This record gives sequence, structure tokens and C-alpha cells, in this order.
Amino acid sequence: MAMVAFAANSILCRLALRDTGIDPFGFTAIRLGSGALMLVLLMQIRAIRQRQKLSPLSAGSWAAAFCLFAYAFAFSFAYVDLNAATGPILAFGAVQATMILAGIRSGERPPTREWLGFALAIGGVTYLVFPGVAAPALGPAICMATAGLAWGFYSLLGQRGDDPALATTGNFVRTVPMVLLLQPLFFAELRLPATGVMLAVCSGALTSALGYVIWYAVLGHLTATRAALVQCTAPVIAAVGAVVFLSEIITPRLVLAGVSVVGGVALATAGRKSN
Repeated sequence: MAMVAFAANSILCRLALRDTGIDPFGFTAIRLGSGALMLVLLMQIRAIRQRQKLSPLSAGSWAAAFCLFAYAFAFSFAYVDLNAATGPILAFGAVQATMILAGIRSGERPPTREWLGFALAIGGVTYLVFPGVAAPALGPAICMATAGLAWGFYSLLGQRGDDPALATTGNFVRTVPMVLLLQPLFFAELRLPATGVMLAVCSGALTSALGYVIWYAVLGHLTATRAALVQCTAPVIAAVGAVVFLSEIITPRLVLAGVSVVGGVALATAGRKSN
């Protein structure tokens, strides 16, 4: 479910920036703001039902919020000029490199099965996007790699939390002052067409807010290496979503890449309990 949400964010962002005329900063601001509002409302409902008094800032951290903001900001600006094939491999390549290196540095020693599964999954993603990819422009490529790096650190920080929903709420709420701080720099370029705003709200309130709660909930049960590996499925899901929602054509390459990725993830995650 979390990977479906990640893939949906790619589709919503590409669709909004490509077809509606919304600007990338406006998309990011609405995405983070609507995500924060949705999560605060859900936490308040939970607090009332449990007869508790909870502060939205009682969990999460400024470090995680900064990583979340940096990811969303760079992600939106990258998709202004980056094509649909190049974006996922740049982003998730950076995510996987960040999390696997961090896992090894912290003492994780993935067995051969996980390395083979990882190679199979990466091979599937590369096969899916590489044959039709032209060399991307340097600026958008750096933006997307930065987004992946930030998301990798955000995921690593999420492994330490005890209450995924409250931690995600705290992180989203903390991004709001960051948006407000940068808003004067982009005010003259704001373009907020109704359709673009609607897509940004869907991305923020649904696929980001709820999807990230699910992701934070499972992170505590995954090693950094496995968390990186599972995210190999997101580009494939995004490609399938493009077929369904953007009328792109199913190709043998998509089918073979999907089998490779799913098989690699299954190989790596079977046969050993996570730490």
C-alpha cells in the first residue's frame, strides 16, 4: 500500500505540472499543507476517541521534517522538465544507495539471498527505464537525486519512531513554517489553477499523508537494506499506473521488468526474519 501511494505521487505530480499549469512550489506547498491538515484532523479524532490530549508536535522531529520538505520540494521541481522514465530510477536509485550504505555502516550484513534479490530488482527497474531514456538535463537530474537522498534519510529516521501516525503528523506540521519561510521567494511565480490544486490536495491529503503513515508503520519491522529493496517496486507500480490512468501502452518490457522486480523483492525478503 505504501509503494502504491509513492507511485501515485509520481503520477499526480507529473500530471499536475505537465497538464494543469500549476507551478512546482505551489504544488509542494499545497501538498504539504493539505497533508498536515489531514493528519492533524485524524489525530484529533483519535485523541477524542481515546480521551487523550495530544499535541501534533509531540512526536516526529525537525530533522525528519526537513528531510520531508527537501524531498517534496526537489521532487516537484525535478518533474517540471524530467521525463517519466528518468525520474523513478534517479530517485529510487538515490534512496536505495542511501539506505543500504547506512545499513551497512550501522552493522547490517545482508546475506547472499538479499544481494541477489536486490540485483534482480535493480536490473528490472533499469531494464524498464534505461532503453528509452535520453541523458537528462543536469539541473532536474540533481533535483531528483536530491529528492531521493532526502527520502532515504527520512526513511532511516522513521525506523526510530514508536507512533507512526503521530510522528508523521509532527513531521508534516513542521514543514509548514518551512514553506512559509520560502514563500516570498516564489510568490511572483505562483500559479494555482483549480485542477492543479485538486491534484496537489489529493497528493498531500491522501497519497502522501496516509501513505507515509503506512510507511512509517512498517519501517520499524524492516532493516534499512530491506526497506531500500522494497522501494524498487514503486517505479514499476508507477509505470502500471501510467498505463491505467495516462493511457500509456502495456509493453513486454513492462511485464518482464515487473516480474524481475517482484521476483527480486520476494527472493530477498523470504527465508529470514527482519531484525
